[in-house]
Parts: sequence; C-alpha cells; structure tokens
Amino acid sequence: MSGTLVLDVDGTLVDTNYHHAVAWFRAFRRFDVTVPVWRIHRAIGMGGDKLVAAVAGDHVEESRGDDLRAAWEEEFEPMLDEVRPLAGAHRLVTTALELDFAVVLASSGKRRHVDRYLELVDAPDVESTSSDDVEQSKPAPDLVETALRRVGSEGRACVVGDSVWDCDAAARAGLPVVALRTGGYGEAELRERGASAVYDELDLLRAELTDLPMAQAAREGACGSGTR
Repeated sequence: MSGTLVLDVDGTLVDTNYHHAVAWFRAFRRFDVTVPVWRIHRAIGMGGDKLVAAVAGDHVEESRGDDLRAAWEEEFEPMLDEVRPLAGAHRLVTTALELDFAVVLASSGKRRHVDRYLELVDAPDVESTSSDDVEQSKPAPDLVETALRRVGSEGRACVVGDSVWDCDAAARAGLPVVALRTGGYGEAELRERGASAVYDELDLLRAELTDLPMAQAAREGACGSGTR
C-alpha cells in the first residue's frame, strides 16, 4: 500500500463553499443576526458545532446555536441539487486507488450530504466519515483520526483539504497536509497554516500523488509526528 489519503470533501472534491456561506447567512437572518458573507466564508470548513460562535459570538451560540444549525440545513437543502463536483475529483480518487492508496473522506458535513457527494464524485464504495461520527468537527483532529480508524490505517498518511481548518486538523493529528485553492482560501495563508504544497486544480495534485509528504499513523488512530 502506498499510504492513506485522507480527503476533505466540501471545497476539495465538490464545489460547495459558497453555497454553504449563503445558507448560513440566510439562517442567521432568520433570527435577525447579520453576519457578513465574507466572514462566514472564512469559517467554512469548520463544522456547524464551531462556526456559529466563531462568526457571531458565544452569546449567539448559547442562545440560538441549535436553531441556527437547523435553519442552515433547511436553507442548504434546496441548493443540494446545484452542487457539482470539482473538475478532476473522480480522476483523483480513481488514480489514488490505482496507485494502491487507501482513500478515505473526512468531512465536517452531514452524513446524507456526504453520501450525495460520493454519488457526484462517482466514488460510492470509498470509505467516509461525517460530522455525525465525531463529537467535535474540524479544526479538531477527531474526523481525521476517525477516518484513519475507518480504513484501519497504521501506515503513512497525508491529509488533502482546501481550508485553513483542514490544515489545523491535520497538524493536531500529527499529519502533513497539502491544500487546494478550490475553496477560496489563498496560497499564503494555507502555507502559513502548514500546507507543504498548494494546488490550483485537482489534476495538478493528481500528477504528484506519489510525491506527497507522509507521516506515520499511530495504531490507535492518532498519528505520528514525523514527515518524510
């Protein structure tokens, strides 16, 4: 086996970040809370358990957090049919499998959304995790560690994501990370948060799969600290 590829989904394999930002904006407005869309976008990649407080403050989370998450789901639902895979998503997954990588998706999204994205990417048999599988979403390392356990990884692994929150989760799990600009984050900030390489397109990443940095994944699902 060449190692384990832990792939983020939203903004990395499917083009959803701006849909999510608009859905959150509309959810906040239901409760007369106005958060600029740019600020919401900067938090996309976090799970909903962390996003509300991050963009609107702890007082909004304490008073309306669960209501806002329910409203976001309702606002995002009509957009689900508009979501499209990013160019090269299927090719990336297919090539990784052909190169004998273990591939697992680690998404902060809801399980039913992740299942839909798997259909769009045409990767129905690839293992995946969602926010439903962990207590804390990104930037906590829980999703990455759960993903590794899902595929029984005890070897080398690397995280691929599009946001600074993916970079943070990888670092906390002790794994290297490479990033895509497809979620709207800049190259400089992704590198500052730990990305060893940043790609504009999935096909450019696919061409360098065998050169990805890898670290040892620990037996219990936490990851080793060394990089190649």
